Amino acid sequence: MRNKLRALALSAAFVPLVAAQAEPPKDDVAWNIVAGLTTDVGPRLAGSEAEARARVWASEKLKALGFRNVAVEPFPIRGYVRGVDRARLVAPVPQNLAVTALGYSGTTPDAGIEGELVYFPTLDALKAAPDGSLAGKIAYIDHAMRAAQDGSGYGPYGNARRQGPAIAARKGAIGVVIRSIGTDSHRNPHTGATNWPDGVKPIPAGAVSNPDADLIARTVAGGKAVRIALTLTGKTADNLPSGNVIGELPGSDPSLPPILVGCHLDSWDLGTGAIDDAAGCAIVTAAALKAQEGGKPLRTIRVLWAGSEELGGFGGKAYADKHGEPHALAMESDFGADRVWRVITKFAAGNKALGDRIAIALAPMGIVAGHGEVEGGTDVGFVIARQKLAVVDLNQDGTHYFDLHHTPDDTLDKVDPQALAQNVAAWTAVLKVVANAAEPIQPVE
Repeated sequence: MRNKLRALALSAAFVPLVAAQAEPPKDDVAWNIVAGLTTDVGPRLAGSEAEARARVWASEKLKALGFRNVAVEPFPIRGYVRGVDRARLVAPVPQNLAVTALGYSGTTPDAGIEGELVYFPTLDALKAAPDGSLAGKIAYIDHAMRAAQDGSGYGPYGNARRQGPAIAARKGAIGVVIRSIGTDSHRNPHTGATNWPDGVKPIPAGAVSNPDADLIARTVAGGKAVRIALTLTGKTADNLPSGNVIGELPGSDPSLPPILVGCHLDSWDLGTGAIDDAAGCAIVTAAALKAQEGGKPLRTIRVLWAGSEELGGFGGKAYADKHGEPHALAMESDFGADRVWRVITKFAAGNKALGDRIAIALAPMGIVAGHGEVEGGTDVGFVIARQKLAVVDLNQDGTHYFDLHHTPDDTLDKVDPQALAQNVAAWTAVLKVVANAAEPIQPVE
């Protein structure tokens, strides 16, 4: 009886969570894009057959929604093909670890490698290690990230993934494992790309889940020698096919430079890429369509679904290389699907009034005007830099984004339809302002 009552109590506890996920309308463009892309295509690792299917899916979807000049723009990439990912503490107590290879990881033999684990509490501690001190050993970087509404921890803490493996390799390590760059307590490892500067030979590099990272830290604190076995058989491959998909909603004045709105089509392969970044493509596409309501805007709105963002922003660079024609302004959605809470703009001094109109349009939604660095985003960053474009950043609440980022948990059920709709409404309000701006939108020097 006690167990039955406990089961009923647990079931009741989950009812509000399920009820909170309101069922989206069948004609909800944004929801249909997220659901369709994650269901009909699924994980879309850059350079893979699945990413190729995603380009076909995206092209057909944009045409069906009424976009014009829809095109697939291919380019080759250096990609990563995942293999077998396994890790295990061998001593002092054998235990399996939840691990994932980092993108561009070096490759172990099929039988894996084994070595003494050398613990570094931070990335700076690894940097301070003497040259050659890791010869024949496996480095471990315990560099715990903390949650923040603006996601600001990802930059500094993410360097353990981006830079740590190469630093360990320079110091002689035969492999490297890091604490996942994430803020969750689930036994899900977070993947992501790492970087190998010229002259540094890649070594096997993986990330373990946060609970396993805690386990390693406790084991090391016990004072006994720690050994780890690591098998990561994925490989880096050149000349893999990728590409961008673009579409336009032409404005009433084709002489005016267009507004560019971007997202990325590829995803990591552990989950289905719902928040990163099917949601972004859904938001920008649905908002571009809603901005047409009440009359065609003056300016063309061009949608960019970029390929191969996750492995190094290849799609954004390819777009900038191909499209040298003048643009007016660029925006990107690539931070999940939680609610927009702040807007930050970057305009030339002569366009201050345009920035003010955006703030006024968003104020009734409770979205505040902020100050600080305006990023634009990887998919539009190259064209922003080359043309010195005006930028609008609509900042989403990132408190829980890095619980899911690059993990198996990046799935459709994590997208709240109401929050997704709030994003579309915010983007629509901004696009109605900037796409109807008759004044020149000046470069930002």
